[in-house]
Amino acid sequence: MNKNILGSITGIMAIAFCTSSTEAHFGTIIPSDDIISQHDDTTLKLEAKFIHPLELHYMEMDKPKQFGVQINGKKQDLLNSLQAAKGKSPDQEKDYTFWQAEYKVKRPGDYTFYMEPVPYWEAAEDLFIVHYTKVCINSLGLEQGWDEPVGLETEIVPLTRPYGLWTGNLFTGQILLDGKPAPNAEVEIEYLNESKQNISIITPPASPYVTQVVKADINGVFSYAMPKAGWWGFSALSEASWKLEHEGREKGVEIGAVYWVMTRDMR
Repeated sequence: MNKNILGSITGIMAIAFCTSSTEAHFGTIIPSDDIISQHDDTTLKLEAKFIHPLELHYMEMDKPKQFGVQINGKKQDLLNSLQAAKGKSPDQEKDYTFWQAEYKVKRPGDYTFYMEPVPYWEAAEDLFIVHYTKVCINSLGLEQGWDEPVGLETEIVPLTRPYGLWTGNLFTGQILLDGKPAPNAEVEIEYLNESKQNISIITPPASPYVTQVVKADINGVFSYAMPKAGWWGFSALSEASWKLEHEGREKGVEIGAVYWVMTRDMR
């Protein structure tokens, strides 16, 4: 093959990979555990970040506009419990800011933690990004409330119980936009590629492996079978009906309904 042509192809592939990495942003709320049993410490540690999960690239994050938990249909504001923290990802020289909180679980039931971030300006895409993020943990065996909406502008409501999942289980959810099903919405899926809980770091063989993509049906329902133990994020993207100003011009806003679930290997 001509060296000039080969060089051009290599350059195009590199650009394509970099472009894909700018697209798959995920808001995250990762708890220290997804199930609290009778003998566990009932204090949860939570981390809120804005990341590319599989590539372990972290963005600077302002303090969220909203952070709370829903239990038995009632919301509790946890914004004041957030504390700023610093971290560093493998591809970054500077520290990034993320947020931590502790929450004492006092009674049985399902606890859905949720977050609305400050809009993030993404220059590469010429728009703002707002990811409404949720995760559900179960306490002491009372399975009640995991399938209830929180009432965010857009959100994923699980149709599969979102905890106690084995590797390979099928996760199904419904995407809501302004409280109504979002037909044919696109859902991006990524694996949180961190070496916690003895889970090994993975290296994708090509850029399409970084972010999995599925389409919801006309009722906003989608499914995905998770092939590896660990945390998985689901992000359903929509265009907001409102805009924000950047440097004197109105810009579009990408709103994402993000949901996180944990899987474990069957042993």
